[in-house]
Amino acid sequence: MNVASPVHDEGQGEDFLDESDIINEYDVDEEELPDADDEGGSDGEEDVVDDSIHIFTGHTGELYTAACSPTDPTLVATGGGDDKGFLWKINQGDWSFALEGHQDSVSCLAFSLDGKLLASGGLDGVVKIWDTASGDLRCTLEGPTGNIEWVRWHPKGHLILAGSDESSVWMWNADKAAFLNVFTGHGSSVTCGDFTPDGKVICSGSDDATMRVWNPRTGEIIHVVRGWSHLFALASWF
Repeated sequence: MNVASPVHDEGQGEDFLDESDIINEYDVDEEELPDADDEGGSDGEEDVVDDSIHIFTGHTGELYTAACSPTDPTLVATGGGDDKGFLWKINQGDWSFALEGHQDSVSCLAFSLDGKLLASGGLDGVVKIWDTASGDLRCTLEGPTGNIEWVRWHPKGHLILAGSDESSVWMWNADKAAFLNVFTGHGSSVTCGDFTPDGKVICSGSDDATMRVWNPRTGEIIHVVRGWSHLFALASWF
């Protein structure tokens, strides 16, 4: 397997952020937030249980992740500490497919934008690709030696991106089960990441308090942004 060499920061642009870079802060008045008891009905009315609501009971351990299909409003995937994933059909009975094969907890899930594939990442360090129509395993993608923290799909195809707690980001072609590139340079667990909407740039955030911007073809670092104590999520680019 050909792995791209680590690219260091020398010569790359860097930004340092502090409180002066905050655009707006918004205070939330908790009194304006609806209470759970406020939904449906006024004071004095008995709660009515909707018979169309189903409780899914496939998992035998804690749930760590859930994802909704972008093309099928009834299709939901879940994964958890029982080393399994499930595909569910909302309001259509119990689970449709059990996604078995991980050797440790299923930590993250993501549907491809066309809804045809589901990626599951595990604490076993592998990403599995599933056919959402049949529940069949399409391929297993290997390479990282640590836990998979998150998975994301390319906005225009079946390229899959995954972040690991061993400081790297990996990219594969899911249709061909082929490794494409690895992005190294973070100094700690890569806790979040994504493609930009045009698919031409990758951004990743880490416990090393940096966000790094990458060229997906070459693996080179385009830019480094420093200034947070840690990063758990990246805001949408839209």
